[in-house]
Parts: sequence; structure tokens; C-alpha cells
Amino acid sequence: MKPLYHNKNLAVLCAITSILLTSPAQAQDWTQWRGSGRDGRATSFTAPADWKPKLLKAWSLEVGEGHSSPLIVNNKVYIQAREGEEEVVRALRLSDGGEIWKDKYSAPYEMNPAARGHGKGPKSTPVYANGMLYTFSINGVLTGYNAESGKVVWRKEFSKQFKTTAPDFGVAMSPIVDRDVVIAHVGGNDDGALTAFEARTGKVRWRWNGDGPSYASPVITFIGGVKQVITQTQHHCVGISATSGAVLWQEIFNTPYEQNSVSPIVIGDTVIFGGIGQPTFAVRVRKEGTAWKLDKLWSSRDAILYMNTPVVSGSTLYGMSQKRQGQLFSMNPITGAVLWTDSGRFGENAAILVGGGHLFALSNTGNLYIYKKNGTNLQKIFQQQVADTETWATPAISTRKMLIKDAKNLTLWNISQE
Repeated sequence: MKPLYHNKNLAVLCAITSILLTSPAQAQDWTQWRGSGRDGRATSFTAPADWKPKLLKAWSLEVGEGHSSPLIVNNKVYIQAREGEEEVVRALRLSDGGEIWKDKYSAPYEMNPAARGHGKGPKSTPVYANGMLYTFSINGVLTGYNAESGKVVWRKEFSKQFKTTAPDFGVAMSPIVDRDVVIAHVGGNDDGALTAFEARTGKVRWRWNGDGPSYASPVITFIGGVKQVITQTQHHCVGISATSGAVLWQEIFNTPYEQNSVSPIVIGDTVIFGGIGQPTFAVRVRKEGTAWKLDKLWSSRDAILYMNTPVVSGSTLYGMSQKRQGQLFSMNPITGAVLWTDSGRFGENAAILVGGGHLFALSNTGNLYIYKKNGTNLQKIFQQQVADTETWATPAISTRKMLIKDAKNLTLWNISQE
């Protein structure tokens, strides 16, 4: 690990980030990928000071294949999955899994041979905002639904606009809503556009066609008083004006087989990026006159990321490195110093969330682990097999309820304190 910069104002930066990334959604709602703040924080989960976790299965329902994560909004569940050559979007009752509405649409897709083990998707997670639900299919079809009725308000496909409508391993980026627009990176390798669509009509508000899409999902924040869409693209890490679509700054970033798939972590004006085979690194974004500059703060090979995106809790970054066949770690996000690691062999992937002073890690093997934070270390207090098939989707947490999607099933677990 090579530290290049030290900032003494870590607590201030974390507080700023918490404010900027907080969603106006109700605390118990889970409106998009990695939660309503898109930061992996289960803000509605609280745990007693001394507890022994226990998971109780409330219901389980076969909903189809794929790695799309569930949403929880107003005591409803939204889930996107695949049945044969169709993708299916459902609204369910949170209480018992009963179906409220369902929509199907054709989504033929031939998976790249290198990724056949992951199936035909979908991999993108829907996003809910202001009574609308937006989905992005494995082959690049973007749909806006009336979330109450399931009626299709608008639907866009891009085969006439781009050479291909998905990157090599299928669409995996999850759209994000910013006030009255929904933003998605459409198109395929070497020919795509990060695009803002009017949320109610699907009309294009702006687009940036500087690179093809990656498998990472964008975040939105303010830096230097300017609202920015920050993401990984096929070959870059970029900051795009959220109001005009103009590129503000960009840094070349390439991973083997063009697998950029880690969403950025933002702490104030510091942004952390990573990817398979590449050092995890942090940059400070600043404006100098009319130009935007990036100061490299640190670069570390002590914790190399692959497909999972870390989380920030307090003044510490928690994630899983591809080292030692999957190694959990904690890191100082301002210096890049690794503070703690476990013994490894966790798996290929971990969906990591934090809440109530605890960390939840769901391995792709169907094992759920709960850790208690002990300073910068993690102490495992619970482990349970929650699925018999692979679990690549990020869970959704609402108070003490957890929704887990495995290869075909969606299961609601109640988190007991006994």
C-alpha cells in the first residue's frame, strides 16, 4: 500500500457524505440498489446492545432467475427476474409475498460463453421514485412503470441507436433517479451513452457519449457546489454534470476483459475506485478556475476489489478483497491503510451492508454472516445458510426484515434478537 495523502478531517467528510447521500425516502424503505442512499446503509435497522441474532423464514416464493436485487417500498416488494426468454417484473405484498401485479416482456439474450455460469440475468436492480418504478433489462431495454398499477408508462430500446445494446456480459448497471430524470448508461462496448431520461415521459434530457457502459452503477453527489454523476465506464472513471451531461473530469481505468464493475465510494470531495487486478485508489476532486483537477491521494494493492462495492461506516471502509479467495477487510478511506483482515476464503463475491453498528455479508454461496464492529475490526456473531443456490443479489433490509434473492427464489427473513 502506498499512501500519498492524509486528511485530518475524516469525521467532517463522513458527516458531509452522510448528508449528501441521504434519500428523502422513508427510513424503512429500500428504493434502489444498495438501499435508498445507494450506500449500503440499512438506516432503519437497530440492534440491542446485547443480542443473539436469529433468522426466521416468513415466506419464500419462486420468482425466476437472475441477480436483480429486491426493493421494499410502502410495504410492497418489487422484483425483476427471468422466466424463459422473458423478463418479469412483479409487485408483491411484503407481509405474505402475495402478488399485486406482474408484467412480462420479451428479453431474448445469448450470454457470453465466459459468463454462462452467471445465467441470462437480469443483473440490474430497479429503482423506485415518486410513484414510478424503472427497470433495465439484461439486453438493454429501459422501462418506466406506474408502481401502483404496473402499467407501462414508457419503454425504450436502443438497437437503432447503438451497434449493441449491452456490454459483453450483459447489462448490470442499475439506473438512478435524480429529481425528475432517471439516468442509465445505455448501449454496448465502444458505443454507448450515459443518458438522463425525463422520469415521466422517457424523453432524453441530456446524454454523454464519451464511452461505453461498464457493470458499475453511478452515484450522485455534490463536489465543489456542482452536482455530479460519478461512475465507472468501460474505460474510465468519470464525473458528469448532473444538469447538462457535460464531462467534468475523467481518469483512464481499465481492468482485464473490460470488467469495470465497482461503484464509486464518495466521502466529501474524495472518491474511491477499484477493480479486478488493479490497485484500489482514491482521488480528491477539486475545481481550479474553470477546470476540474484530480489529486491522487493513495493507491493500495493490499485490498483489491472485484465485483463487490465496499461500504463506509463511521470513519472506516469495509469491503471484500479478491485476495485469499475472498478476504474481508477494513480500511482507513483517507490514508488507504488496511486496518484489519480476516483469514480469507469467503467466496467469489460478498454483498455487504451496514446497520445498527453491525455488518451484514451475504456470500454468493448462500451464507449470511453478521459481524459486530469492534473498533476497526469485525467480530463474527452469526452465520446461517439462507439459500441452497447461489446468491449474487444484494439483500434488502427494512427494520428487522431481510429479503434475499437466490438463483430463482425470493425469501423474506425476520431478524430476531433472541
